[in-house]
Amino acid sequence: MKFFADTAEIAEIRELADLGLLDGVTTNPSLVQKSGRDFIEVLKEIVKICPGPISAEVVALDYATMMREAEVLRKVAKNIAVKVPLTPDGLKACKALTGDGTMVNVTLCFSAGQALLAAKAGASFISPFVGRLDDVGFDGMQLIGDVRMIYDNYDFATQILVASVRHPIHVIEAAKIGADVITAPPKIIQQLFKHPLTDVGIANFLKDWQATGQKIG
Repeated sequence: MKFFADTAEIAEIRELADLGLLDGVTTNPSLVQKSGRDFIEVLKEIVKICPGPISAEVVALDYATMMREAEVLRKVAKNIAVKVPLTPDGLKACKALTGDGTMVNVTLCFSAGQALLAAKAGASFISPFVGRLDDVGFDGMQLIGDVRMIYDNYDFATQILVASVRHPIHVIEAAKIGADVITAPPKIIQQLFKHPLTDVGIANFLKDWQATGQKIG
């Protein structure tokens, strides 16, 4: 499973890249607003760090303006995945862009039916929002299982990109189901390192080593 960082913070992206844990990056208007920086300039820095897919979202709602914005975004670098909403105009833009060789991430997916439509439109990625579904009383991970079954039934090439990840269990459940990608805030990915027995084991090893009075090198 691929790990994408859901952030527009350059330091966080670079840290994950240095750890060898970064396969791509997703951004959205909210993350860019939080960073307080110019959107295009942020994208130019990100693509220098990560050669994998970098999702950059259009903000228009009509097809013609989406296509104009997409043209600006995909000029930043070849690994830009243009992010469009799961609407009729968004899927129309998806079909046109993927037909022209551009990666497209269809976002704001909340049902298996929507995911099926996105795959039919040729989406490179579909982004089901599991955390937001959990928030309103639905089982977000059940949606991932349903989409995985549908895509496998028909051999769709669209990759399932699990979004709105709230905790490490979402990551593990997505991996068990067979999702292609998760995108999460870097702090969630970092939490996968944590286990109390690892900390205890390190402390015990260090204590025993110090008792030997030895050094390496």
